[in-house]
Amino acid sequence: MYGQELAKVYEIFYRSRGKDWTAEAEEVTRLVRARMPEAGTLLDVACGTGAHLATFREQFDTVEGLEIAPSMLELARQRLPGLTFHDGDMRDFALEDTFDAVVCMFCAIGYLGTVEELRAAVRAMSDHLSPGGVLVIEPWWFPEDHVEGYVAGDLGKEDGLTVARISHSTRQGRATRMEVRFLVGESAGIKEFTEIDVLTLFTRDEYTQAFLDADCSVEYLPGAPTGRGLFVGIRH
Repeated sequence: MYGQELAKVYEIFYRSRGKDWTAEAEEVTRLVRARMPEAGTLLDVACGTGAHLATFREQFDTVEGLEIAPSMLELARQRLPGLTFHDGDMRDFALEDTFDAVVCMFCAIGYLGTVEELRAAVRAMSDHLSPGGVLVIEPWWFPEDHVEGYVAGDLGKEDGLTVARISHSTRQGRATRMEVRFLVGESAGIKEFTEIDVLTLFTRDEYTQAFLDADCSVEYLPGAPTGRGLFVGIRH
């Protein structure tokens, strides 16, 4: 998962479908400030290549990132030298500092396998919030949203690379099993590789209860940024 081959082309195919990390980070900043106007510090959990953090650092006094995939973490550090990044697992990370906002974007929470892991991750994030701090989590799809056999395709071209991505999704127990095949063309030739993503279809109630049990209020805002909505809570 998220090895060097994927990290190299990760942003190219998402930009080709219109993903705008800047606009997403600006909207999350607005949601945070509406609940805590004085918010000055932010932690991005599962920060990936740092694409959201590039905007968050312009909106907050201090921002840090946490990421478990070495290849993605390396790209984030290259993109944003001088920022603090932590190699850690969202289920059990323990940093010295707390933050006014903790965010976990782009459905990264869906890669957790069980409700117990979901609850542990939300608790870990909440534990890193200052009193009155804001927690924002973008979920994966709810079970009722799963489309059996769904196929998606993207084609992106940037910096001498042409990237084709095709995915096929099936139900695997309580999860979406998504087989993703990539073709990457460059001057040296064409390479092909396959990724298997398994994302748990947690229910809305399971997310809600995880927030409540982590001493956070919770509201669900449907729709943006990717159609799956956002869960937003405030630490008691």
